[in-house]
Amino acid sequence: MLIRHPNGVEVAGEVLDVRPPERIVFTYGFVTGTPIPPGGSRVTIQLDPHPAGTLLQLTHEFADEQARDEHVQGWRFQLSLFANAIADRNNTAAAAAIDRWFSAWSDPDSMTRERTLAEIVSGEIRFRDTFSAVAGSDDVKAHLAAVHRFMPGMRLERQGEVRHCQWHALADWVALGRDGQERGRGTNLFVFDADGRLAEVTGFWSA
Repeated sequence: MLIRHPNGVEVAGEVLDVRPPERIVFTYGFVTGTPIPPGGSRVTIQLDPHPAGTLLQLTHEFADEQARDEHVQGWRFQLSLFANAIADRNNTAAAAAIDRWFSAWSDPDSMTRERTLAEIVSGEIRFRDTFSAVAGSDDVKAHLAAVHRFMPGMRLERQGEVRHCQWHALADWVALGRDGQERGRGTNLFVFDADGRLAEVTGFWSA
């Protein structure tokens, strides 16, 4: 096994155990021999089922405490990149889901609005902004019904690109009245669950 990092550093090892898709164990050391010789440490990666998706447990065993400590931040960095790559792959439809969220807010027809929500939000969806703090899909449906009752003709439109990182996404929006005039604008923070559904939405109104 050979790992070549972007900076040219090479790590070599031998795969000791593979149990797809749950576990892999391999030795780990630097080709140069510094700070760990080839085969000088052992890495175990274990994947276990978890209610939120999959739990990754990584153990890196060293003979030397100082060498161990020098690798902590490196693994934090690599695991963060891995987590974001998985989030990006699972949430390729994030922009479409966000647009459908804004569409539901803009839809005066309760049947199509609730059908849209049922397809994109989790049952435990939480929505919060300056004027709202509701939890559960039933409360969100009731909240949107109130929006259309007290602010008929109001609609939300996304502005600009969706920014996505680690299961969270930011999207700017503008609120338009029935006459097409702007009534407000802001940014929403969207949190996705492991199934790609909206689990939390927090709205920030611009001053």
